[in-house]
Amino acid sequence: MLPPQHNADFVCAMEDVLEVYQRPYHSQRPLVCFDEQSKQLTKETRQPVLAAPGQPKRVDYEYERNGTANLFLWFEPLAGQRHVKVTDRRTTRDFAEALRDLIAGYPTAEKIVLVMDNLNTHKPASFYEAFPPDEARHLIDRLEIHYTPKHGSWLNMAETELSVLTKQCLNRRISDRPTLIAEVAAWEHTRNTARCRVDWQFTTQDARTKLKRLYPSIQLG
Repeated sequence: MLPPQHNADFVCAMEDVLEVYQRPYHSQRPLVCFDEQSKQLTKETRQPVLAAPGQPKRVDYEYERNGTANLFLWFEPLAGQRHVKVTDRRTTRDFAEALRDLIAGYPTAEKIVLVMDNLNTHKPASFYEAFPPDEARHLIDRLEIHYTPKHGSWLNMAETELSVLTKQCLNRRISDRPTLIAEVAAWEHTRNTARCRVDWQFTTQDARTKLKRLYPSIQLG
């Protein structure tokens, strides 16, 4: 879904993120994209029939719901590294703890340049709801946060990684959280070993040309 025409807030946030994506790699200021999604866990109601020569695996269409899990994913596109944390829920505390884990992975960085959407829990105040004030302030000071605009989640490269994760790992029945954790960890290891990156090509100039209709008209005189 695209934003209304002439949306200055959208344009401002979009150009801010695009500027960040044009920065060269800096080990002391790593660019990290963050996103999350849920996964429905489903059990088989009948034992699948394993594949045999000339016969594919057969699975009954019926299944049993077994709750949901949440996946937090952070992705460093210039380094080709990502991590997925599986949680039972996606509360403010879960978000704050996921970001604390992210920050702990960069102990020597001056600042972590973080791109994420503006979901209601995705705010610095979440640290104060989860941790003592001194720790919350310390965690916030480690971050340089850039938000994608509303209806502009396509600007978040972590969303691209979640799409890959869904297609390569999650587009099947997974019965429980331990199985989900194991499957996601295997996917993560394969992608990180191959150092799969994103070569972002869409620039601010491209936006001003191809998305011109989104920019406000300036009336002079």
